[in-house]
Amino acid sequence: MSKNKIYLSSPHIGPAERRYVTEAFDTNWIAPLGPHVNAFEEVLAHYTGAPHAAALSSGTAAIHLALILLGVEAGDTVLCQSMTFSASANPILYQGARPVFIDSEPGSWNMDPNALEDALKAHNLKPKALRPKAIIPVHLYGMPARMAEIMEVAMRYGVPIVEDAAEALGSTYQGKKCGAFGQFGILSFNGNKIITTSGGGALLGEDEALIQRARFLATQARDPAPHYQHSQVGYNYRLSNVLAGIGRGQMEVLPGRIEQRRANHERYRAFFQGWNERGYDIRFQEEQPGMFSNRWLTCILVNPDKNHGLTREAIRLALEADNIEARPLWKPMHLQPVFAGAPYYGGDTAEDLFDIGLCLPSGSNLTGEDFQRIFGALDEVFGKH
Repeated sequence: MSKNKIYLSSPHIGPAERRYVTEAFDTNWIAPLGPHVNAFEEVLAHYTGAPHAAALSSGTAAIHLALILLGVEAGDTVLCQSMTFSASANPILYQGARPVFIDSEPGSWNMDPNALEDALKAHNLKPKALRPKAIIPVHLYGMPARMAEIMEVAMRYGVPIVEDAAEALGSTYQGKKCGAFGQFGILSFNGNKIITTSGGGALLGEDEALIQRARFLATQARDPAPHYQHSQVGYNYRLSNVLAGIGRGQMEVLPGRIEQRRANHERYRAFFQGWNERGYDIRFQEEQPGMFSNRWLTCILVNPDKNHGLTREAIRLALEADNIEARPLWKPMHLQPVFAGAPYYGGDTAEDLFDIGLCLPSGSNLTGEDFQRIFGALDEVFGKH
């Protein structure tokens, strides 16, 4: 009999979410917009410290709308962290703009402020109309990017920041919540995130008029008229009232989810410490001074030269053989076929991380028995090297 699958990061739902969804059904607020959407936006703004929030169908939609609001058009340039999921960069192409990718720095694995400055210097030599319209740093796996340095560089060159905090709800940098730094912040509530609305996202921002415009564009840009009239292209990007109900319930348990994810990380750290004491060298994504990560995913670096030939792929396959999901770190965007030929600034950090990095099961609903299976599979593969 096959064993139950242990997922990388599965949804974790409880009674609070059911209560809000039941309320939506009982009041017949099944239509797309309703009171849960408004309340969810309010709680997101209050929690993150961002003055305004628009609840949307995905984090990708939020990035797309942010670029539209910043005036990104065909032929424009947008600088984007290379080590990320493709959703960070795809909206650049939606607008017909050109992505320019930036390497990571070894500490946080996020956008390297020095490589960012190199890219901005190079583009600053071009006519003003050709200079970058936006910068998209990412808080990878919940670890905050070095936002103070990134924002200082961006401000000197006058380029706005779209802060991709899709993986970092609850993480903080210098005491400030991720998602509240850039001109726009992005959240994701996809099924694998630290909290979920099944599918969903949010756009955060300081300018109330711009967030209101995002809501307008996200509801098909319908003009204020008694009939259906549209003066510009709109999108079907709003979050539904039912899914917003799930989100309200999930926000109530978010502090506990963060605590559980961080406890998972410490459990892995203690386990691998035992192997490191026996001559191995398993490393983690480390919190730098001023950083607090929600530890959405716990990830390790497995350099075969320092681990008796053991590779991240050998570990992944050993876990897979026991029906345990693990996956390599994100493949950098500058290596992706869809972005072939896009400019890239930096060195080999992102590529090296991809070559030796592995994401481990990190869900807040992992049980003690799950960890016994995970550690058993890991002990077996380590014991063979």
